[in-house]
Amino acid sequence: MRVLLTRPEGRNQLMAEALTQRNVSYFITPLLNVQPTSNLDANQIDTLLNRADVIIFISTNAVAFASQAIDNQWPSSAQYFAVGDATHTALKQLGIDAQKAPEDCQQTEGLLTLPSLTDVAGKQIIIVRGQGGREDLATELINRNALLSYWEVYKRGCPTLDAADLCLQWQSFGINTIIITSGEILDNLVKTVPKELFAWLQTCHIIVPSPRVYEKAKAYGLAHVSNASAANTNAMLAALSLK
Repeated sequence: MRVLLTRPEGRNQLMAEALTQRNVSYFITPLLNVQPTSNLDANQIDTLLNRADVIIFISTNAVAFASQAIDNQWPSSAQYFAVGDATHTALKQLGIDAQKAPEDCQQTEGLLTLPSLTDVAGKQIIIVRGQGGREDLATELINRNALLSYWEVYKRGCPTLDAADLCLQWQSFGINTIIITSGEILDNLVKTVPKELFAWLQTCHIIVPSPRVYEKAKAYGLAHVSNASAANTNAMLAALSLK
């Protein structure tokens, strides 16, 4: 097994260490970059946070960029939620006690099963995320009569890559397994691989974090796809039968 790690710059370390411990070769190529941004000005952020009953973080990037923007001055009166283990850990490192989605469903659908998010009528809820995220969580919370706002603290993009040369490097290294942790990374992977090399990509084992990304991979024509049910290291190792 030779694994391609595709998270943004600086986010592949834990998986790389885990693979090294298991004597599995890997190649790192970030297929997503993230940059801080905001759809709100400082006064709007202050007002929003001060009236928040619930604050939900979609990713570790949401935690990092939001905390930088307000110098980690989070209101003590709000309830905090994290979609997955990594996001929960990022909040814990900042001293924030948060609830998280269940281990067997670390995504928005799992978060919505938590009893504390069942009765949210009239509550002010902030979803902290990147630009252009999924709407499923917001839609369901609005259906539950919550008062919902977005704070979009970063934007995603695809790094500038020499696609043909990069794909040849992957092939020369013997990549046969690719870890994908978001739909955006999957999109960028498919855009990066030239049409003449798509048959090679179809031979690779693609590990994805959710049913949604699984269906997207299948729609792209990828044949050998496994759903890890989460994006964290332990879930990905289990999907690789390495845990």
